[in-house]
Amino acid sequence: MTQTVTAVPVAPKAKAVRAKNPDGSALYPEYLPFYDPLEKVEDIGEFQHFDPGHRADPTLSNLLSTATKVVDLSPHVGTEVFGVQLSQLSPAGLDELAVYAAQRGALVFRDQDFGDIGFEKQKEIVRHFGPLHIHGWAPHPAGGSPEHMIIYDHADDLRVRKSWKGRSPVQWHSDQTPEPQPPGTTFICMLESPEAAGGDTLVSSSVQAYKSLSPRFRKRLEGLTAIHSNNDGVSQELKNNGEAAVMRRQELVQEHPVVIVHPVTKEKALYVNPVYTKSIVGFDQEESDYLLKFLFDHIAKRQDFQCRVRYETGTVLVWDQRVVHHSQTLDYPAGERRHAFRLTPLANKPIPAKVEEDDGECQRDVARAQLGLC
Repeated sequence: MTQTVTAVPVAPKAKAVRAKNPDGSALYPEYLPFYDPLEKVEDIGEFQHFDPGHRADPTLSNLLSTATKVVDLSPHVGTEVFGVQLSQLSPAGLDELAVYAAQRGALVFRDQDFGDIGFEKQKEIVRHFGPLHIHGWAPHPAGGSPEHMIIYDHADDLRVRKSWKGRSPVQWHSDQTPEPQPPGTTFICMLESPEAAGGDTLVSSSVQAYKSLSPRFRKRLEGLTAIHSNNDGVSQELKNNGEAAVMRRQELVQEHPVVIVHPVTKEKALYVNPVYTKSIVGFDQEESDYLLKFLFDHIAKRQDFQCRVRYETGTVLVWDQRVVHHSQTLDYPAGERRHAFRLTPLANKPIPAKVEEDDGECQRDVARAQLGLC
């Protein structure tokens, strides 16, 4: 006898919706983007950088004194810290923030008041890590601070969408590597996220990207240098915005080591990226393209040393640009508002990894030795 089963409808659970103003206006209007095509800025120039991580207590006793939970987002990169208010950290706590960001690559703090403490207090905190960069063409708030780089995408301002028109918006990079002294410990404060989901940041460990290469191949990369340029970004800004294009500074070109060493942790990291790295010095173009394509694919495809950072209003991402790559996603519906600001301290001139002969490193890599790869 056949038994008839009647499906019982299940009431849908309430779907979480991110904070929005009922009238659709921006939650943080004082941080709306401002563009001035006549604005110019001077380069900071060479400076002596002392990384605050050198002063840090390795137990992180000041940074984590109020922490209620610490959760790693993946084994190699990304940690979410609960119960710590960044605006309340002492100088010693900020020193420890620097070394912890260097160790874990990226740190996520939620329910922060950072977006509410004002431009000057925000800059005071982030200047602890170095002098603040001013972007060559990205907007800053109409209310002031040129050091605040505004990240904004909405129906009323499609500059970000236009800049990626016809291309994948997933582009792995470290910010501003064409600078003579590129960024170190960097802050993004999320002011407003797309309504339901999306607008995440992808983060990849450039330390693990280097470590996951064979020891012999690592040795071949050490000692190489590469040319970094922001010429593509300059071209896109001029092409997309014409007379309204913002060009505060000249195009930047810089030569940096392919493998660098972090000044505090002494970890080696792969320091090339598909947005800014153009060629390997001393290689023919075909040779350079071949090697860089492999390294770019290696960074992009190795999800075993990546994590994904999801934002809410009040989320702050702190990451060390010397040891990670990152990318936007731009995966939410066009026209929804994604609104944040970035404060970007410049750090040390990249330190080249020492070129070493084979010193038995492969044999010490247990995973490789076990598989007979040495």
